[in-house]
Amino acid sequence: MAVIETETSAPTQRGVEAVVAALIAAFGGVVIIGSLLAGISWGAEGPRAGFFPFYVGIFIVIASAINLLSALRSDPKLLFAEWGQIRHVFSVAIPTALYVGSMPFVGLYVASAAFIAYFMRRLGRYRWLTALAVALAMPLITYIVFERWFLVPLPKGPLEDWLGL
Repeated sequence: MAVIETETSAPTQRGVEAVVAALIAAFGGVVIIGSLLAGISWGAEGPRAGFFPFYVGIFIVIASAINLLSALRSDPKLLFAEWGQIRHVFSVAIPTALYVGSMPFVGLYVASAAFIAYFMRRLGRYRWLTALAVALAMPLITYIVFERWFLVPLPKGPLEDWLGL
């Protein structure tokens, strides 16, 4: 993989790695605090609920500190990615986050149909008819396979409740 080294305003590898290390360290801190609240000592029945997560949190913070030091020692001119590449990532990440976030409100089937149609039209550049056919067929097939054959209930929204599914 080629390393990009230019003078642009794009995010640097050092900056991105430092931010990610700090975020993961913050997550480790949350784990540690939650573990302390749950208790990390030994009780009459053995270790309390926070015992194991506490040490996992400690390891997460230590590993993040090592990654942060490594990031801060790296070349400050190396680019993480160009803005065009980042836009491509967000063109997938944002609709995926909306899909996951909408699922509790509209259900799996409606969210999946919209998600599939969007990606087929926007990124795949399929015709509307093809995109709509697949976007409607896939949730229907999923419903038949999981709900009817395997008897596994999947998240439903108002439309499925209205249809009595």
